[in-house]
Amino acid sequence: MAEAERIIGTPDIPEAAGAGPEQSASGSTEESGSTEESGATEESGATEESGATEESGATDAAPSNDERPEGERPKGRRKIAVLFGVALFAYGLDLISKMIVVAKLEHHDSIEVVGDLLRFNAIRNAGAAFGFGEAYTIIFTVIAAAVIVVIARLARKLYSLPWAIALGLLLGGALGNLTDRIFRSPGLFKGAVVDFIAPKNFAVFNLADSAIVCGGILIVLLSFRGLDPDGTVHKD
Repeated sequence: MAEAERIIGTPDIPEAAGAGPEQSASGSTEESGSTEESGATEESGATEESGATEESGATDAAPSNDERPEGERPKGRRKIAVLFGVALFAYGLDLISKMIVVAKLEHHDSIEVVGDLLRFNAIRNAGAAFGFGEAYTIIFTVIAAAVIVVIARLARKLYSLPWAIALGLLLGGALGNLTDRIFRSPGLFKGAVVDFIAPKNFAVFNLADSAIVCGGILIVLLSFRGLDPDGTVHKD
């Protein structure tokens, strides 16, 4: 019997034969699934990280509406400095000239500068520039104060040198005449402005009036050219 089994051989067992391939296939499937899941996780993480980086970059790149680039802020401050520098220069000249006129020329004969074409003749003017509207002194005082406030507000958005000069002339002239209206007789906010420049066949005026007129003419020219106080140029 033992000899017969040796000759014939032991038959293969199906369960034992099939166990190896199935286990191998199952292990391969699990390993493949683990690899795919890991790849998907890494890809999802990379996508989220990339999206977060782009969103952060977009947030950092978007400046607020009220901010200007760093390079333009010093320029804006320089234009404001020019505005107040021009205003102080015009105001100082007007104030000094009026002090000299009151001390040396008032109640005296006029002085001929260019023959009959130009004279210095000291007068007191209760009205607006060039002697207009003498009955409305208080109204012109309020207007001058309002002009000063408006110019001060515009200065915060000033990025144009020509506008800085024009507004500086307006501000200096308005301050010059407003000082007369506040401190000179006949009383507070009713004071008469000192005028002394008397061209032939023209109204008598002062340096503050000249600064106001020059600043106004410059503003009109800038407006015709399409230049705004913030430096924006409008082209037709």
